[in-house]
Amino acid sequence: MQVRRFCLALAAGLAFAAGARGADVSVAPVLLVAKPQLGDFYRNTVLFARPMGNGGHIGFIVNRPTRVTMSQLFPEHAPAQKVVDPVFLGGPLHLDSVFAVVQRPASPGGRTIALAEDLFLVMDGQTVDRVIEQNRDRTRFFVGMILWRPGELEHELARGFWYVLDHDAAIVLRKSTDGLWEELAGRSGRML
Repeated sequence: MQVRRFCLALAAGLAFAAGARGADVSVAPVLLVAKPQLGDFYRNTVLFARPMGNGGHIGFIVNRPTRVTMSQLFPEHAPAQKVVDPVFLGGPLHLDSVFAVVQRPASPGGRTIALAEDLFLVMDGQTVDRVIEQNRDRTRFFVGMILWRPGELEHELARGFWYVLDHDAAIVLRKSTDGLWEELAGRSGRML
């Protein structure tokens, strides 16, 4: 499967600390919930974000399904025909890239990056095919992503753009994201 991928140099910059927990964006994966006053592209979004070894972050929007499926993107590819869920808009960068995020206890191999203890970003076609065959129900496909330069996410937090919650793979891979922002924003606002 010809899956376009973002720059592989990104993989070298990721340093995953196994078992890290908590809502500290500098050391652990987190969920970011846009505060109600945040407008434009990120209005009403829920993001997954993970620190990179260089002080930056990688992430994607988890509540923006598109109307496109993998079978539409790759009509000649047999494994893609088995994926009926929509592809999600992960962010404004690398919109020409399709990648998979899979939940499983260990890496599926190939070109993957650990996003969290139980989530892996899959970047090569053979591994995506294997994930489709073995873990289709615990996988989400994204077009695009978000990258924060070193210190950029911390600056956004200091300006009050996001609520920060502990990472939760069940939320990242939730089948229906209808009402997800309202649910998490409401929960976050009550915790203040």
